[in-house]
Amino acid sequence: MMQGGGRAMRGAVPALLAGRVIAPAQLWPATRDRLRAGLACEAEQRRLFPWLAVAFGAGILVFFTATDGEPALAAPLMAAGLSLVVTPVLRARPVALALMLALTAFFLGFAAGVWRVASVAGPVLSRITIAPLAGIVEGLDERESGARLIVRVDSFGDLDAEHRPRRVRVSYRAAQTVRPGDAIRATARLLPPPEAARPGGYDFARDAYFRGIGAVGSLVGKVEVGPPPERLPLALRLAAAIDTARNAFTHRITDAIGGQAGAVAAALVTGKRGLISNETNEVLRAAGIYHVVSISGLHMVLAAGVVFWLVRAGLALVPALALAWPIKKIAAGAAMLGVTAYCAFSGWDVAAERALIMTLIMLGAILVDRPALSMRNLALAAMLALAREPEALLGPSFQMSFGAVAGLIACAPLLDGRVFRTDSPSRIARAASWLATAVVGTLATTLVAQIATAPFATYHFQTMQPFGLVGNALTLPLVSLAVMPAAVLGMLAYPFALDRPVWWLMGLAVRGMLDISAWIAGFGQANVVLPAFGTGALVLLAVALLVATLPVSRLRLLALLPACLGIALAASPTRYDIYIDRDGAGAAVRGKDGRLVVLGRPPGFVLEQWLKADGDGRRPETVTGAAGPRCDRLGCTVLTLDGRAVALVTDKRAFPEDCARADILISRLRAPPGCAAPLIADRTFLAAQGATAIRLGATGPEVASTRGAGPPKPWQPRPPATAAMPAAAPEPSAASDPGAADPTDPLPAEPPQ
Repeated sequence: MMQGGGRAMRGAVPALLAGRVIAPAQLWPATRDRLRAGLACEAEQRRLFPWLAVAFGAGILVFFTATDGEPALAAPLMAAGLSLVVTPVLRARPVALALMLALTAFFLGFAAGVWRVASVAGPVLSRITIAPLAGIVEGLDERESGARLIVRVDSFGDLDAEHRPRRVRVSYRAAQTVRPGDAIRATARLLPPPEAARPGGYDFARDAYFRGIGAVGSLVGKVEVGPPPERLPLALRLAAAIDTARNAFTHRITDAIGGQAGAVAAALVTGKRGLISNETNEVLRAAGIYHVVSISGLHMVLAAGVVFWLVRAGLALVPALALAWPIKKIAAGAAMLGVTAYCAFSGWDVAAERALIMTLIMLGAILVDRPALSMRNLALAAMLALAREPEALLGPSFQMSFGAVAGLIACAPLLDGRVFRTDSPSRIARAASWLATAVVGTLATTLVAQIATAPFATYHFQTMQPFGLVGNALTLPLVSLAVMPAAVLGMLAYPFALDRPVWWLMGLAVRGMLDISAWIAGFGQANVVLPAFGTGALVLLAVALLVATLPVSRLRLLALLPACLGIALAASPTRYDIYIDRDGAGAAVRGKDGRLVVLGRPPGFVLEQWLKADGDGRRPETVTGAAGPRCDRLGCTVLTLDGRAVALVTDKRAFPEDCARADILISRLRAPPGCAAPLIADRTFLAAQGATAIRLGATGPEVASTRGAGPPKPWQPRPPATAAMPAAAPEPSAASDPGAADPTDPLPAEPPQ
């Protein structure tokens, strides 16, 4: 029997395989038929529309990454018009019609990028300048010591309007004497907005350009404060009044709660995060819940949900209204007004604006009897957000927000908790069912959001929080059920001066959230630093996310190919061996032990970015001054892993010796014309190239810079004229400017939960 059964199995296996394995000659026809069937299913389910948002974003991406120069707006608009004109004759050919519509969206995205750059164009300061500054305070963010002001510039030194920044950001220590809307006069030390600390890193200069900021720095000496010389425009007066109210509200909350709990609670309500200490920020990041202190999707959804529930419940208490009026639509309209007012009060932050657009579209779907949470609505929200701010596509906030929501919508059928539902009349059974659904739902949605946002978070921040799932699972119930409802109730009670007890209760919940975060941050490896990977891996992983979430057919399986390739590339990044500061103040070189050692004095923030990009979790202060380089008053030298000599020159007297012996010479001074070093990164080179990274190889150094080849981008200042700068008199370093010590305010990870 055993032998007969074995022969039967051996005969069945080839027969089984014969029914499943496709002959090589039939491979392409079978693949083509399956693709057609999948596309037909997508068209039948009306799931091709979201791909228009992908094509729109692709046009923006090509504009920002591939153009060399300033394209004309008419060119992409004409191309989009021509593509759209031919669509009526392609209705009988659905594939050609879909491709032509995608091409139209692509050119419209390209045009949105061109228009946006032209609409915000403004002067950018080209060099460090100290001069009298006069202007109007548009916004004020209080910090732990002093404040950071946004000033609309009326005059700065002897610069004319063509070269004078229209808006600057400056730090100021005596914050209590300045309010939004005031006119100020003071001596300011301004410098160009800092560019990326390394190739592929976060570019504050680009973000500042699209915010209309042409310089950053600090106010020095006496500051004269007074009323504006003339009546301000209505928009500026309204913005100043809102910012003043936000600051007053922030103080009221912090005074009622006290400590860091008060600072976090105020940030949750007003969006003012300046009073949160660095230690608290690190604790929240390690627990994976820093997104809760940034006004974004979580806050908008909860604010809209609270207003929606209150209005609908209030109307439902009146039977005549509940039976005669569409109370659900009325509640949705009230929620739209409420969440818009909340976004305006929170300062119209970029992340909040995108969350507002998404929330308004989903509430609007209720008004027209459509499903609120759908991929079509998400695609429409993405196109509207990108049409208004195309540059957002390059930042982590947009990528993580929409990536998380796409993942949650795609996995919604698996997250509805129907497994735990019960029809039992027992209250205990129903309570247990509700609790299991809530707990598992929170864990599942957090896990989906983390998986969907992991590529973007790792690419931009080089960090992972392994215990973020635990942190979100333990703290989000507090935020959703206690913190945010208390925030809404406190804002409603504020006009009656009855809000202080509400803030005290909110503070209890926030303290619990901070205690949980501190407990998780105490775990070993709560914050893991990973090496930076390239844009190629990010693009592949983003494509995999799109293919996995947008289709409803088996076409989703195609996501496995780009996902595997992207993970393989991300898991084997090629590190740089040398990082050079954009000002030449310092560098980091891979030493004999394989880790980076520091030459000179690069800014702490810059050094932190270099270490993260290298996958090195050390703090900057532990790296500076470490053994390895040989330094004296004239500069430093160090040997690389392959024996090349790297020299950092801080005094011109070191040039004769270092030019003769160094393979790579770095200096914030201008090297003499006869310098024989094979690779020179001096003042002239860095002014044109910006921050530079070098990868050493057998064929020679491979150099990459933040500016690269071609003309400077609109947000990059033109290199100053070399004739005006003596070689022996370097400009002061931006690292010594307290206003530029922390120039970036990096965007937090903010996946909506």
